Amino acid sequence: MPVPILKQGDVLVASIQAALSDQDLAELQDDLAQRVGSLRSRGVIIDVTALDVLDSFATRTLRGIAYTAKLRGAATVVVGIQPEVAFAMVQLGLSLDGINTALDLEEGLDFIARGRPLDSGN
Repeated sequence: MPVPILKQGDVLVASIQAALSDQDLAELQDDLAQRVGSLRSRGVIIDVTALDVLDSFATRTLRGIAYTAKLRGAATVVVGIQPEVAFAMVQLGLSLDGINTALDLEEGLDFIARGRPLDSGN
C-alpha cells in the first residue's frame, strides 16, 4: 500500500494511514529520499497518527528516513505517536533517538518553519 506524500511548500508530508509491510516501509524510505532531492525539500513530516503499533523494523526505518533526509539537507519530524504506542515502544526498548517528534502536524510544520528543535527554548 503506497503512502501518500503531499508537498506543502518546501515540506513533504507522508501520512501513514494503515500498518505497512516491511516492503512498503522500504519503498517509502526510497521515495522520500528521491523526492527530497528532486523537489528540494527542506523538511519531511511523517504522520503516524493512525498507527496503533510501531515495531522494531518500522522504528529503524523511520530513523533511516530521518538520517537520509538530513544528509540530503532536510529536517524530519515524526508526528502523532499515540500514547499507547509510545508506552509500548518504551517497554520494548525501541527509540527514535536523534529524531524530532511532535504531537501533531501543526506542531511539526512549526518545527520545520522555525528550523530548530521544539524544546530548544530559543
